[in-house]
Order: sequence, then structure tokens, then C-alpha cells
Amino acid sequence: MEDRFITSTKNWTDAEIETSLRPTSLDQYVGQDKVKESLKVYIQAAKSRKDALDHVLLYGPPGLGKTTLSHIIAKELGSQIKITSGPAIEHAADLAAILTNLNKNDVLFIDEIHRLNKTVEEILYPAMEDFALDFIVGKGPSAKNMRLKIQPFTLIGATTKAGMLTSPLRDRFGVICRLELYSDTDLQIIIERSAKILNIDIDHSASLDIARRSRGTPRIANRLLKRVRDYAEVLGSGEITKDITDQALAKMEIDELGLDFIDRKILESIIYKFGGGPVGLDTLSAMIGEDAGTIEDVYEPYLLQLGFIARTPRGRVALENAYRHLGIDFPTSK
Repeated sequence: MEDRFITSTKNWTDAEIETSLRPTSLDQYVGQDKVKESLKVYIQAAKSRKDALDHVLLYGPPGLGKTTLSHIIAKELGSQIKITSGPAIEHAADLAAILTNLNKNDVLFIDEIHRLNKTVEEILYPAMEDFALDFIVGKGPSAKNMRLKIQPFTLIGATTKAGMLTSPLRDRFGVICRLELYSDTDLQIIIERSAKILNIDIDHSASLDIARRSRGTPRIANRLLKRVRDYAEVLGSGEITKDITDQALAKMEIDELGLDFIDRKILESIIYKFGGGPVGLDTLSAMIGEDAGTIEDVYEPYLLQLGFIARTPRGRVALENAYRHLGIDFPTSK
């Protein structure tokens, strides 16, 4: 799974290109129109009052631009941004050190905020509500509860698993934004903008073809653009055309819906080996040689979204759309 090209999970090859292609304002940020409209109002209101923006929770599938949006919010506010992640904050003292070093109205971005440990999370509650840190000095009967005031700040939390947030933490966010998968049209705009920044010549039909295979995810779209560029430079004149795009993506085994070899292997296993299902997750895991958790969290969501499989109490079932996509006759008894 770590070598899987079409995954929306960030890998080390994405860091440099995402930094160079990252939009710097809400006007440059493509898609997520409802989220942008709301944020523009909240940011303008906070600036006019010279207050910190209410804490913001960004959630949705990986690769949709939560980190990018956090940078844009900080820039629109005219504030500095401090970046960390839930797993990186191991002790309450780590969080206290970060919070006490923030200036007035700064932005603290915590990625994977659902992975904060319980002790750290409890320190965060008064910081978010009262801009204060509570701690105990001394031990036994002489112990005293002390409160240290900190500068007003905006916490931006990002998560792919909003359901794993505790209710007390989730309730302390004043602005909650769900990022949706992108349309082909928006992805095409992103691809053509990225191509321009990278000095890549690309025709309109090629950018649309890449967009359609990007699973609604800008990260995947930019990753595909880079790889297709390599094929264009070696096998063509350097310009990305529809023919070069088709050749490149065919060699990468990415079909017209963005399914790769493993996606098709899952579908074909259910259909050919188990008569279309139902088949249990552990059995399917053993059949294709992938971890059950990886299948459930990484591979299945997109197949479910396409209507190719269904999760039932008895196991996974291949649906008619999957048969049609693979060119297999759908049993009339199904």
C-alpha cells in the first residue's frame, strides 16, 4: 500500500510540489465554494473586530487541501501560523510550550487532531475556551491550582476521521467545515493552473482526462500530472496531449475512473472467486494479500462511492456497476 500511486494519503514525493503549487488566497483556492464563502465572512468579521477567529475544524478525505486552507486562513487574517500534528504532541508540556509562544491572534494548526492523547486534549479545553492553561503546583494538601493566561489564538484542527473526535473537543470549534471531493471541472482548473506554474504545456482534453482519473482529489491530480509530464518528455515533444496521457496512464494501470490494479483485483476476487459475494473482510484480505484494515480504510471508500461494492452484515458484495465497468455480464439472479 505504501507504494500505491493512486492513494490520496500524502507521501514524501508530494511535499515539494504541494508547497510550490499551493494557492495563497481564498480567491486562488479552487472548489469548496460553500466553505470559502463562509470563511470569507468569518475572517472579515474577525478582522473588523480585531479579534481572533473562532476555532476552525476542517474535516474530509485526505488530499483535499485542509493544510493549504489553513495557510490561507492565516494569511487572510494577517497572522503567523504554527504547524504541528496530533501524534507529535506527546505530553501536556509540549502543548503548553507551543501555546505560550503564540502571539496575539496567531493560528495554531494541528493536523490529525483526532490522534491527540487524552491528557493533552484536556489541557486544550481551557486554552480554547478561556485562553488559559490550568496546571497544579506542588503535591498533596499544599498543592495549588494555577491558571496561566495566554494570548488569544485560533486553533485550526484537521482530521480525516471527524467521528473519532470526542464531543467536548468537537463542541469547542465555532466553525466546522467539511471538504467535499472535487468535480472534474474544478480538478481540470487545478491541473491547468499547476501545469502553468510548472511550465508544462498541456491541452484541454488531456487535463480533463487526468481530472477524471484523479478520484476527486487535487493531490492525486497533481501527482498524475507530474508522472504524465515524464512520459511526455521522453515519448513525445514535451507537450501533454490526450494520446500521451492515455499511454502514460495505461502504463500506470490507472483506468478511466481512476481505479488501479489493486482496486480491480478486489472487484475481480469478489466476482470470480466468490460469485459476486458476500465475502467476509478477512477472507478477502487473505485472497488479495492486503491487511484487512487497509482494505477497509484505503481501498473500499472509493469503491463504495462509485457504487461498485456494498458492505452487508454477511460481507462485501459486488454491485452491477462493478460488473459493467469490468465488462462482465451481471447475473440476472443478483
